[in-house]
Amino acid sequence: MLTTICSLQVALTSDHETDFVLNKPALCVTMINSQPPIYTKDTEPPLPQYKERVGEDEDLMRSRLLYQSRKRGMLENGLLLSSFASKFLDTLNSEQLKLYDTLINKPTNDWELYYWMTGNKPTPEEFDNEVMNMLKEHAQNHERESRIRQPDLPVE
Repeated sequence: MLTTICSLQVALTSDHETDFVLNKPALCVTMINSQPPIYTKDTEPPLPQYKERVGEDEDLMRSRLLYQSRKRGMLENGLLLSSFASKFLDTLNSEQLKLYDTLINKPTNDWELYYWMTGNKPTPEEFDNEVMNMLKEHAQNHERESRIRQPDLPVE
């Protein structure tokens, strides 16, 4: 039997009305057969480790990277990366494809990637490479291209 328990952080105002604190997510824990939770409020679930794909041919890699560039879960990165992929993915060599794969899949926080591309935060040395420089240049949008929607997928 699964049981889900959620706690919501609540703050009381001086007149004892309840204000909900919206800047912190509720802690939800799913317990199986009433066993104690694995995670507490002081811990977080582990993030999956990046696994480099071995033996993937370039066509399959380009297709996967095109999909991953479009499906980010964050609109800003979806627009930036999908337009970048549409413009440059077919011209990247094997080494550049691996760098791009690492850039969009290894960082655990898409906001960090966004801040690096837009220059709002310095890029860590591990990710500071020629493809990141291409992404930064693309994010500047010197040609003033409309990027309010993702580019259409190629028709085969």
